Amino acid sequence: MASPLGAYRPGTTLLHRLPAGPKLGLLATYGVVTVVVRGPWSAVAFLAFSLLLVVWSGLPVRPVLRALRPLLPVVVLVTAFQVWQRGWPTAVHVVGDLLALVIAALVFTGTTRIDAMLDAITRGLGPFRRVGVNPEKVALAFSLMIRAIPGILDIAHETRAAAKARGLERSPRALLVPMAIRTVAQAYDTGAALHARGIGDD
Repeated sequence: MASPLGAYRPGTTLLHRLPAGPKLGLLATYGVVTVVVRGPWSAVAFLAFSLLLVVWSGLPVRPVLRALRPLLPVVVLVTAFQVWQRGWPTAVHVVGDLLALVIAALVFTGTTRIDAMLDAITRGLGPFRRVGVNPEKVALAFSLMIRAIPGILDIAHETRAAAKARGLERSPRALLVPMAIRTVAQAYDTGAALHARGIGDD
């Protein structure tokens, strides 16, 4: 199951040319703004803006939208809960902001090379060394997260296909338990590989 998350696509747009540091800062600011500005119409506007970023960046729209498929169960559950607890306006606000931020993050990873992203994180956290922060380890953790998400999506797709083959596609246990076990096993294997290389032993 292909995912554009973490897959840099070369281009010549302004978003591609913008340095990773300022771009990451803009993404963080965008996240804060979506939280501060409340209301269903603002969420719709943010979602439309994020979709415009996809078009502006030159990223293929269909793969980006396909990357949102794993979020559909979460979107359905969150929407149902918010409608039940607080009504449709709040549901639109919460879900719209969530989708807007995920799409903006996809645009960021699609227009920013991984090495540039990690360099920006390391430089940005440099002043925090004096309080015990290790920028290189934080950048490594960020890199592992970016690389792990497509693998987790593959696991989810394979688990769903296996459950469907057994006629259990509607069983939460048949979906969640194998996915959780395989995801934890993948994380354990990654940790063992890092330990074998002496990374993080200090």
